[in-house]
Amino acid sequence: MNIFQAKMSTAEFNKLSTFIYNEYGIKLPPVKKTMLESRLQKRLHALQFSTFREYCDFAFSNQGKHTEIIPMIDLVTTNKTDFFREPVHFDFLQTYILPELIRASPSRPLKVWSAGCSSGEEPYTLAMVLQEYAETHPPLNYSVMATDISTQVLNKAITAVYSEERIAGIPMTLKRKYFLKSKDAVKRTVRIVPHIRSKVQFARLNFMDDVLDVPADFDLVFCRNVIIYFDKPTQEKVINKLCDKIKPGGYFFLGHSESITGMTLPLQQLKPTIFRKI
Repeated sequence: MNIFQAKMSTAEFNKLSTFIYNEYGIKLPPVKKTMLESRLQKRLHALQFSTFREYCDFAFSNQGKHTEIIPMIDLVTTNKTDFFREPVHFDFLQTYILPELIRASPSRPLKVWSAGCSSGEEPYTLAMVLQEYAETHPPLNYSVMATDISTQVLNKAITAVYSEERIAGIPMTLKRKYFLKSKDAVKRTVRIVPHIRSKVQFARLNFMDDVLDVPADFDLVFCRNVIIYFDKPTQEKVINKLCDKIKPGGYFFLGHSESITGMTLPLQQLKPTIFRKI
């Protein structure tokens, strides 16, 4: 049997999708069966299995739970991101939030969390924005924590190497200042400069953990285009966990397509997707 044509039964899909939802909060309705089947073909190939029954038996075995679940989740998660995505957030950060936070605590380091950081574009953008502000408003000091559930994208983020096309929309002044060009004329890649890399710390985190193992004193939390993969009750539960990690008076950012309407949260809306913790 050709393993690239292995078919996933409804029972196998239900078993996998229920596990993924219960453990990671990601909802996979029946219409996602073809997508899941397609993405997991790579794992069947790597493990030399010819059926999804074999794969399920292994994934839920004692060995599989230790070695296979993370590669599975890496393939299931969607990781679309860009530098300076949703620029209105960064404009509001520079013109309103940073001046206010610095007035309130001029000597205290600013702590920022990119929750669901994907391959690093968001936390590095935050570091660049904060660095630009710090240079004209000393003595601002800052750090960025960045977390994601996917080890695959975290490894890419830590490496901080991107194709030149990924930074095409960034102003030339920032490109020259914050990106190093590869000497390889064929690959045409860039790398984030060491100073900005040093400002960002990466870690793997599952929002479904009972306790999120991160500090509880962030000034800013960005969780953009992440909760769209959760159902409404899970969204509310996750955002409340994130809010527990924000200082009173700190700020929370969602993606433009996300909403907290109907949720009970300690947040005051300032803009459609910008909130202050109350």
